[in-house]
Amino acid sequence: MNKFKGFYLLAALTIVISGCGKAQSTTTSKTTYTPTLEVAYVVKDDTVTLDLTTDLKISKEHYDQQRVEGEGHFHISLDKGEKIVVTTKQKVLDHLSKGSHEVKISLHNNDHTPYDVSKTVTFDVK
Repeated sequence: MNKFKGFYLLAALTIVISGCGKAQSTTTSKTTYTPTLEVAYVVKDDTVTLDLTTDLKISKEHYDQQRVEGEGHFHISLDKGEKIVVTTKQKVLDHLSKGSHEVKISLHNNDHTPYDVSKTVTFDVK
């Protein structure tokens, strides 16, 4: 009789430890804000003026601070060079050499984490 009690006890513990039935998981879908970005530019002599349009709130006052969804700034890179942080919707790049140039504009949170939204434009300085 004790052998059966031990067997039943072991079986009961195995069921409790392994769990009864399927484990249910509840996942909540967190909406992720994806801002828009449009870039227009005008080349005049050795200068390009970039006009940046976005629904992202460009926040000078929160730059380099805590991430706030829907706020941030631009990172601009000329010819795959060092990034320039921009907190205005217009940027002038001047004293450019003659030839073809590439500018990449990307959107970033206040804390510099990317929104994974970018545009690249190419133009020629004559």
